[in-house]
Amino acid sequence: MRKRCGLFFIVTFCLACFRPVFAEVDLEPIIVTKAKTHLLTSYSQDENDLRNSPLDSPIEALSLLPLDLQSRSPKGAIQTDFSLRGSTFQGVLMLMDGQRINDPQTGHHNADIPLTKEDIRRIEVIPGVGSSLFGSDAIGGAVNIILEKPKEKKRVLELKGGQYETWSGLFSISDKIEDLGMRFSIENQESDGFREDTDFKKFTTTFNSSLDIPDGEFNINWGYQEKEFGAYDFYTPGLGYLSKEWTKTYLLNTGLNLDKEGLIIKPNFLWRRHYDKFMLDKTQIRSRSLNHHRTDVYTPNIYLQKEIGILGRLGLGLEYGEERINSTNLGKRNRKHKSIFTDDSKELGERLSLGFSFRADDFDSFDEVYAGSTSLRYKVSKESSLRLGLSRSTRIPSFTELYYSDSTTLGDAGLSEEKSWSYETGYDYKKEGLSWGTTLFYRREEDCIDWIRRTPGQARWQVENITEAQVAGIENYLKLKLNEYVTLDSNYSYINKRIDDRGYLYKYGPNYIKHLINNTLIFNLPFGIQTIGLTHKKKPSRRGWFLLNTRLSYNLKRNSQVFLEASNLLNVEYQEIEGIPQPGRWIEAGLRLEW
Repeated sequence: MRKRCGLFFIVTFCLACFRPVFAEVDLEPIIVTKAKTHLLTSYSQDENDLRNSPLDSPIEALSLLPLDLQSRSPKGAIQTDFSLRGSTFQGVLMLMDGQRINDPQTGHHNADIPLTKEDIRRIEVIPGVGSSLFGSDAIGGAVNIILEKPKEKKRVLELKGGQYETWSGLFSISDKIEDLGMRFSIENQESDGFREDTDFKKFTTTFNSSLDIPDGEFNINWGYQEKEFGAYDFYTPGLGYLSKEWTKTYLLNTGLNLDKEGLIIKPNFLWRRHYDKFMLDKTQIRSRSLNHHRTDVYTPNIYLQKEIGILGRLGLGLEYGEERINSTNLGKRNRKHKSIFTDDSKELGERLSLGFSFRADDFDSFDEVYAGSTSLRYKVSKESSLRLGLSRSTRIPSFTELYYSDSTTLGDAGLSEEKSWSYETGYDYKKEGLSWGTTLFYRREEDCIDWIRRTPGQARWQVENITEAQVAGIENYLKLKLNEYVTLDSNYSYINKRIDDRGYLYKYGPNYIKHLINNTLIFNLPFGIQTIGLTHKKKPSRRGWFLLNTRLSYNLKRNSQVFLEASNLLNVEYQEIEGIPQPGRWIEAGLRLEW
């Protein structure tokens, strides 16, 4: 393995490939992505938000934004599906520094991201129109993880323990010597679980480096993560299977960031390998099924950008991608694609801004697919603005949807790609101490992919292209600084999804959030930051639930602290995915030392 890792590091120095451009994003949900092209809404959490979140991990902390985390495990970071604006879990594009990291086997593994919270500078949630340029899977939107560059000498040790024999340890060390910055992080988490078959172990280690060079920088980011966990009814809700799953993830992302007299040049190479071993019934009473899967994703790309007079800030990119799988169930498969994409942004006077993007993908196993968007922002006044956007997105079926077969599910190698048109309009207002806004959105999906049963008595879920689905809704956000000590972050989403059901039973389509309310109160007191998070969720035809989470901290010397975290403080019984119970009250305490 060491020889293989070394080979990949050498290869990345020789590849002329690169990553897309992201502009800086404030916490307020008005962002510019992909070289100031999309002037639409996004939501984000920076490193301080993640560190002070009342939830256990960066992935869980995203549940405080308008993103539906559909967790199967007692800790959301063990296994979680993502849904944006009523999409299925396959319809969210996962990005790292703008690079696609979705798992080609199944979206159930999209949260297998080998990072610790010390490696993350910010996480952006980019719903709807603003996400269409980045590639396949952005039906509902995208989640972009922006990495922290090592820029100072710093040591972090964090220890935590709590109920159900839960404990975790994190150590991170970083330094910058002249032009070279490096960071190494290692984290381990274990728990016996809140009930039978909910135990877990998770180990993560990362290495990040950034080298300042003439006219730019060179970055290498490497991560490894290993999980072992009880998977009670993860994929067979309500059937009572005591299952077991093991996963391993390797991730390498490396590239250059150059600025040659106004010409931005960004070559990049990404490699992701994922192992998955799943046992449907670990008691072996009902089934001896044991599946092994290994996937590899290789993605070199290059992006150029320059200000060109009347054309504005114009960008052009080329990408090559290859996905491979070797599986006891899905077989040995591979598919390739070639892509070209362009984006442009232009200031049309002092008040009006226009953005445009277009992407074409040529898949060797599907027809050419096209995506793109256009967006418009008009400044009504110094504090307020109106925005408008539309986009087209596509999604290629996963390997599981195409080829999987067992006693409960059956894939279809004849599936076609999903397609969608998204429309949105909104208003934003911002002044000192106050930001708020609202967005109306509508999405029309064609050839949607879902697992269905035509009758309740049908033995297996069969994957099919559904004729049509329509999604409409509204998002509202508010960020208010009440005084020098207290800040309120609040958002509300309403979603209504209509599926051409024909009387079928759907496995994933109806599992979206109809009402989602998040409120976070942050008390920045002299002795420490105290955070209270309140979340309400309501899914169609199901009873809603209310969760209260909190994190209390007390500062010690030199940026160190002791803290207490409590999730589901009111001990509410609920199920993110129907048939898979979630834990009640879970309390942990810890110590963080930073020097």
